[in-house]
Amino acid sequence: MRASAPGAGPDPAEASLPTELAEAARTLFGDRLDLAAAYAELLATEGVVRGLIGPREAPRLWDRHLLNCAVAAERIPEGASVIDVGSGAGLPGLVLAIARPDLSVTLVEPLARRVAFLVEAVQRLGLTRSVRVFRGRAEEAAAGSRDRDPLAADIVTARAVAPLDRLATWCLPLTRPGGRLLAFKGASAAEEIAEHGDAVGRLGGGVPEVHRCGVGVIEPAATVVEVVRERVVNQRKPKGPKRSRGGRRRGGRNRDR
Repeated sequence: MRASAPGAGPDPAEASLPTELAEAARTLFGDRLDLAAAYAELLATEGVVRGLIGPREAPRLWDRHLLNCAVAAERIPEGASVIDVGSGAGLPGLVLAIARPDLSVTLVEPLARRVAFLVEAVQRLGLTRSVRVFRGRAEEAAAGSRDRDPLAADIVTARAVAPLDRLATWCLPLTRPGGRLLAFKGASAAEEIAEHGDAVGRLGGGVPEVHRCGVGVIEPAATVVEVVRERVVNQRKPKGPKRSRGGRRRGGRNRDR
């Protein structure tokens, strides 16, 4: 890795594909490897400048992020719709859209600066036909509004977002019945399942299963917890302000001012 000149911005060369990972990258991205490389460079430059990727992550974008995300494509059926919750810099949503042009991907992200990066990335990578960006929380995406139908997809992904119980709360309502939540996890996957499996079941999910994705392609393989949405559970909506017998909200006219 070459050093950047003092005062210079992030070095695009840090996103170069390491020789030892070239075969795995070709296997996973095929004829869209150049597109994956363009995304890696975008992460190593604009992603670092905007604080979406730490400077120390730039030299290991391929093994730690791009390839690790791309292997989950083996758990996604042909032509599926995908919602990526808490997409951040586009991991794994944008990676999956690059590796699998047959997918229709929605990136859900509440923070404005991340949304701005995602919108620009989608445009610069030429993915506007298959990828859209939704600014908001998962709960807002699932609820819909007066002007927008609720979002739902065959597959919902999440990487480094939250423990499994909270993920199920946010992601299962976005998952079509029979669809699946794919949660990227580390060594603690089995412990999370043991701790939160009952909560997942109460939310309509099946028994969580651990899958090792990319075996024989990357080392180590990626750990993905898969949950099928077996039934629809109507979650309680937040209660509004209590009203007095006369019909007015308690607390007076200036309560929220």
